[in-house]
Amino acid sequence: MISMDMGLDVGNTELFDQANPESFLYDESNPSINLPSKVLFPVIASDVIAAIEFSKVHKVEISIKNSGHHYGGASQKKNTLLLNMNHYTQYSPTGIVDCEVSLLDGFSIAEDLSNQACALSLAKDKSAYVRVGGGENWDKVYRAVQKANKAQEQEGGGYKYHVVGGGGGTVSPLGWTFLAGLSGTTGGRKYGFGADQVLQVEMVLPNGHHVRFGPTEWEDAEGFIVPRTIDVSGMCRSNPEEQDEEKWQWGSCPDEFDVDFNDLWFAVRGGGGGTWGVVLSLYLQLHEYEKYERYAVSPAEDCAALGITPSGLWLEFQITYALTPSSIDVTKEHSNACGTPQTPNYHCYGEEDVEQGWARFLVKKNVTDLPDGACLVKTASDSGWKDFIDGAIAGSEGTRYEGHAGDGISPMGMTQTASILIPSAWIEASEDNFKTLLQRFGVPYLAFGGGARTASDQANSVSKAHRDAGGWPLASNTDAFWGEFFPQMYDISDKTNFPAVFGANHAGSTPSGPRKDNWTEPCPKEWTFEKRSEECISMQESIYGTKLLKRLEAIKEVVDPNYMLDCAYCIGNNRPKAKAVQDDAGVAEDEKDGTSSSTPINDGDISGAFSMGKNQPMIVFAGWIGLLQFQYMLN
Repeated sequence: MISMDMGLDVGNTELFDQANPESFLYDESNPSINLPSKVLFPVIASDVIAAIEFSKVHKVEISIKNSGHHYGGASQKKNTLLLNMNHYTQYSPTGIVDCEVSLLDGFSIAEDLSNQACALSLAKDKSAYVRVGGGENWDKVYRAVQKANKAQEQEGGGYKYHVVGGGGGTVSPLGWTFLAGLSGTTGGRKYGFGADQVLQVEMVLPNGHHVRFGPTEWEDAEGFIVPRTIDVSGMCRSNPEEQDEEKWQWGSCPDEFDVDFNDLWFAVRGGGGGTWGVVLSLYLQLHEYEKYERYAVSPAEDCAALGITPSGLWLEFQITYALTPSSIDVTKEHSNACGTPQTPNYHCYGEEDVEQGWARFLVKKNVTDLPDGACLVKTASDSGWKDFIDGAIAGSEGTRYEGHAGDGISPMGMTQTASILIPSAWIEASEDNFKTLLQRFGVPYLAFGGGARTASDQANSVSKAHRDAGGWPLASNTDAFWGEFFPQMYDISDKTNFPAVFGANHAGSTPSGPRKDNWTEPCPKEWTFEKRSEECISMQESIYGTKLLKRLEAIKEVVDPNYMLDCAYCIGNNRPKAKAVQDDAGVAEDEKDGTSSSTPINDGDISGAFSMGKNQPMIVFAGWIGLLQFQYMLN
């Protein structure tokens, strides 16, 4: 298997005293500690604007956290002011908007962009969207959509809305979306990546401006299921001190505003979160509801005796149905209706052909004398579930997530994972390649192909490799990949342009690409971090490729020239840091060692700085941040 021994140093665990855990938490000299010294919980937009202004004045770096799911640890950083968005305004409970199709006749986009999301939604042949707050998670959004659907049903209609989201309820719709957004559970292969669901973005930029922006000009694009974005427009809020959202005033940005909204639109959707600004809300596409089914195989002994197990014939069928459907007489349309996030459950929406495809697959495999039902279980139908959230809530019974969409991933420290994008063209090229995928790469994440390739507006930073992938396995050791498979799967003839090869979602903190002087040789694990950084292709370049990364880095220099936001493994984070100097204010910049360039925060710096009337936010010691916010996330 490619996903073998990690073989990586995860830090000096001798520094942790089991008998006295506080020694680990409060020892600032401990290199394993990467916790911010202060945390601010913004409640409204004015809180975030005040924090940005405070950062500009005092040259304090900011980190941003919603759920903390970033595998590389981008959601927190020592010596920063952490903006924990979990207390921010929730929009999704009342944020579903139906767009009137009649508006298409003589319809024009309002100058303040108030109807832009509807205009773009209608251009995509969709008629609704949901606004999601900057501190919400998928559990909150899924339950908001579920509530709206049940209300429709109670009024005599049927379910109406469907949202494309992540597999874990605690996952943030923001960070998930900005790293492309893989959906094996809610129809990503049919409707596209998370980045493709965004209609409008609202955020506060490092320059202090509160903006909202989205496409205002588009055209039909052959071979794509959504229009191609031609132009993006943005507005700035002229009364940032106003706390009442109904009184916000949007207008043209001032002359000195030098951020190109076309570039910003391109960068945020695929270029990662936490580095372009503080996102206050997203306007996400809602799709027309289609019947949901979740398939699995029976755990019965007579099924297992035939090789029908989650890791046996069922896994091979899932991959066959998704990647080579014609081999079992399944159409691409029916194939694209289903997907899975590396689990035995197969999630399908609308018309599909799983039952008949499974029967044909078993005949091809010469599996006979099957029990009734061919060992296939229709979990959703049997349980009365109408959408993914129903099963997610049912699965949380008896757990700490009860009543909510839970999460199968436990809290963890440093991660050593890399998601290898396996090109669909390579998989389809030969039967031997398909067998190699099964035998050498393990269980792939099946959220690629179909809409994931054709739902792009062609103005985003999701890599071509991401779009063209058939799936990816989550690998903890990629050494064998570089010499044996990389030259087979990717064109590496242009030594000035390393291709994108890793997925952004689930990219860990320690892996890297191959050696810079030989792309077929892995980066030696025995090298120091500094030597690996200097002589090996970075994780960022492995995710985006050389050319796309350079474009994103250029945008970062314009949007955030002083690197107020410099999160771990985010765009620009691996740049050479300036040698330590004292500026006019006596603030030291760090050496070229990758540490924070901000001033350590003391209580005197912050006292009273964020007093915003009745909405004054809390400032607390960071400590175990996940535990501090956990109960709130479940509300």
